[in-house]
Amino acid sequence: MTTLTINFFASLREELGASAETLPLPAQVTNVGQLVDHLVDIRGERWAALQDKSRVLVAVDQTIVPRSHVLRGGEEVAFFPPMTGG
Repeated sequence: MTTLTINFFASLREELGASAETLPLPAQVTNVGQLVDHLVDIRGERWAALQDKSRVLVAVDQTIVPRSHVLRGGEEVAFFPPMTGG
């Protein structure tokens, strides 16, 4: 089974109480959206924050991707809030 490196940044890191982890990629998880659902299933309702597309962006190997992005294993997945600035 292949693994993913998952990183959580900014307010998500504090909200979830996690900064990074390595997770085996289950066979039924083939895209980012399914990964999010899987994390909620195994970690609990507090992790449902990841499902809010207006609050959470996702990058795979340092490129922002849609939730439909296909995962093959071995990638680095990062979750972070949208940045604002002025």
